[in-house]
Amino acid sequence: MSVKPDPGGLSARILWGNLSPFALLPGAALLFVASDRLSHALLTLAALVWVYGLSALAVSTASRFLPERGRTAVFAFTASFAASLYLLPVSLLFPLAALQVFFAVALVPVLCAGSGVLDRAAATDPASALRLAATEALVAGSLVVILSLIREPLGFRSLSLPGGSGGILMFYPFGENSPLYLRLLSGVPGALLLLAYALGAYRHFRSKHRRGDD
Repeated sequence: MSVKPDPGGLSARILWGNLSPFALLPGAALLFVASDRLSHALLTLAALVWVYGLSALAVSTASRFLPERGRTAVFAFTASFAASLYLLPVSLLFPLAALQVFFAVALVPVLCAGSGVLDRAAATDPASALRLAATEALVAGSLVVILSLIREPLGFRSLSLPGGSGGILMFYPFGENSPLYLRLLSGVPGALLLLAYALGAYRHFRSKHRRGDD
């Protein structure tokens, strides 16, 4: 029995949210750049939740004052300002870690402004806007964290948390350095390979599930 496409199905919404981060180039770049270390992924997850939540709350509260034209510029400014507010305390607490994740955090406002979440937030009340934005941010941030939990242990034989004199606190529960073919997973090509396998597995199991009666 053939499987009918379901681009807006429940399974897709659970995994990707209302809009897949991979629909935009900044989303893909953010995933690959921020998932090399668990410490970077955790800081990026916090940045996503902060920028999405604060921007959606501000846009929903001031929706009556938003112009009909030029909304994209307003959204980009709001998200960029929220990202700068996030980087300020992170730079004071973990200055080297802030430098390491600066590019990833800089991609968050671009993703937020271009994802359409602020358009939807402007059309609803602040509580619903905050809930919507937090959900989409957690979906994207969880993908980054999950991928980092695969890449860092295999590629660096370690796990890390933000902090320390070098910007990250390293833990070595897995022994010596990984072989070269595993260390390749810590780079962007390795992230692309892992992502391809994950998407293939997801589509395979979703296809098998849809062929059943459940």
